Amino acid sequence: MKLNERSLAFYATCDSPADNAGFLYKRGERHTAYHRRWFVLKGNMLFYFEERDSREPVGVIVLEGCNVELCDSAESFAFAIRFGGAKSRTYVLAAESQVAMESWVKSLSRASFDYMRLVVRELEKQLQEMRRGLA
Repeated sequence: MKLNERSLAFYATCDSPADNAGFLYKRGERHTAYHRRWFVLKGNMLFYFEERDSREPVGVIVLEGCNVELCDSAESFAFAIRFGGAKSRTYVLAAESQVAMESWVKSLSRASFDYMRLVVRELEKQLQEMRRGLA
């Protein structure tokens, strides 16, 4: 599938339900100050906007192959999205509360295709066991 900025912006802002949404603080890559951004998680795409009512995302993080983990930071309620590989980027984010941080870590950890494949396999296994019990 070929994606361009317009189709990504449409997907980010369309009425389809988000898996999670809310304000997070994002640490910059070069300038390490934290900036408050509105984040929207849809599937395995994490969009971020300047403000909640912004019409176009500032950026998007494709979450495939990432690890989400708590991290040490001067900012409270911080966590990191890490990708494998020597030159891969790590995104450091911070929530506004413990509850929000736990919610984001949980939903981001479940956002990858690999996780969904595991869930499907487990459900198929349970279905087979149920069918055996009925036979």
